[in-house]
Amino acid sequence: MNGSKNNNKIPVYSLQSFIQSNVFNSYFQVEPFDTNRHFQVAYPHRHDFYEVLFLQKGSGFHIIDSNTYTINPPCVFFLSPGQAHKLELSQDIDGFIFLFTTEFYALFDFNKNKLLEFPFFFSVEQSNPPLYITNSSDFTFLKELFARAYNESAGNITNMEVIHTILQLILLTCNQLYTKNTATYTPKKSQIIVKKFLLALEETYIYNHSIEYYAKQLAITPNHLSQIVKQITGKSTSSIIQEKRLIEIKRLFLHTDMSIGHIAEHLHFNDISYMTKFFKKYMKITPLFYRENELKKANMK
Repeated sequence: MNGSKNNNKIPVYSLQSFIQSNVFNSYFQVEPFDTNRHFQVAYPHRHDFYEVLFLQKGSGFHIIDSNTYTINPPCVFFLSPGQAHKLELSQDIDGFIFLFTTEFYALFDFNKNKLLEFPFFFSVEQSNPPLYITNSSDFTFLKELFARAYNESAGNITNMEVIHTILQLILLTCNQLYTKNTATYTPKKSQIIVKKFLLALEETYIYNHSIEYYAKQLAITPNHLSQIVKQITGKSTSSIIQEKRLIEIKRLFLHTDMSIGHIAEHLHFNDISYMTKFFKKYMKITPLFYRENELKKANMK
C-alpha cells in the first residue's frame, strides 16, 4: 500500500479511527488483517495506542520510523504510541491486528511499568525488528490466540477481562520467543528509566529539548539520567534528543509537502536559518538538497 504526500504533517490516529461503529468501547480493537479490512488510513501515519500485527501470509515491507523490515510470515510486528510507520503489502496479505490503549492494559494490570518491560515496546535500541516465528507449534498457538481474541470481541457480549487475558498471553508468548536467543545483562530498573525517558521524549520533543526537563519528569538528577542512558544505549542523552528532532525533520520532508518554514515553525525552531544549520550539522547537506535527493530516489523506483 503506497501512501501519497499531503500538505499536512504526518497524521496521528486515535483508536476511534479504527473501531467499527458497532463496537461500544474505545479501549481495543481486534480484527482480521487483509485487503478487505474496513479501515483506510493515510501512510505514513502515527498512532496514540499500541499495535500488534500478526501476519500468516503475504509479503511486502513494513517501514517503522527510518527502518525497513521485510514481511516474511509468519511474523509479528509491534508498534508503540508515537511511532511513524508505512506498510507496503501484497494482495494476499492475511493475519490479525490487535490494537489497544494504555488504559485498556491498565484496567486489569496494576503494574504501570509492565508494558515498558517488553523489549518490543519503546525499544532502547530505537529499532523495531519483527518476531519471525520458526516453530510450527508457536505459530499455531499464536494464531489461535488472535482468532480467539477476535471471536470474543466480535460477540454480542464482550468480556474485556477475557480479551485482556488473551492479550497478556500473546505478549508474554512473544516476549519469550523474542528474547529466547538474546542474552541481556541490562538491569531492569535502568532499562525502565531509559524507556520512560524515550516515552517522555516521544510525547514532548516538539516543545522541550533539555536534559533537565526530562530528568525532572523522571524525578532523577540530570547526571543520573545521562549516566543511565549512556550505559544502556551507548549514546548521550543530548544526542538522542537531537536525533529525535532530526528524524522528525526527515519524516516531514519525506512524507509531506510542508515548506521548510512550516516545518521549522511546527518543530519550534527559532527560525528557518537555525533549523537549516541544525540539519546541515548532522546530515552534512541542506534540508532542500535532502528533500530533492530523496524525491529523485523515490521517482527512480
